[in-house]
Amino acid sequence: MTAEEVLSVLALLRRAGTDVWIGGGWGIDALLGEQTRDHRDLDLMHRRDQEPAVLAALANAGFTETLDQRPVRFVLTSPPDRAFPPDRASLPGLELDLHPLVFAADGSAVQASPEPDRPFRYPAACFVTGTIGGTPVPCLSAEQQVYFHQGYEPTPRDLHDMVRLRRAFGIATHF
Repeated sequence: MTAEEVLSVLALLRRAGTDVWIGGGWGIDALLGEQTRDHRDLDLMHRRDQEPAVLAALANAGFTETLDQRPVRFVLTSPPDRAFPPDRASLPGLELDLHPLVFAADGSAVQASPEPDRPFRYPAACFVTGTIGGTPVPCLSAEQQVYFHQGYEPTPRDLHDMVRLRRAFGIATHF
């Protein structure tokens, strides 16, 4: 997935009047202000109450649901024979990993987890701004990224991302 494709997805969702924040690898690169590695997908957190608008906008762009693990997450993929955005040649088959959030009045949010009594927590301060291709984008903070990179065996991509966060922000990571 390219930076241009990420920005196109964000623009599409912004035009639909929805709020999303980038997490995962692209979220880390947004915090760093540069792309540091290839990305196979785009992790997006969205307001659960805006999910119908998110789904409609992405369906109109040709995305279809390919995995449903609600209420925790779901995946949409663009068709393998259709470029996104449609007016440029790109690698088709983009994957969006969507995470529904329920917001509290104080700006914090929760996301369901596989363990119903232990939801994922998002403090209000974790919703920040980074840059992709010089464009400001909403993303998750370095602290929140580290929080989500714990409790499992890290992949080489995870190790790469945590090294970058430690160097850029002086933040402690688990690996």
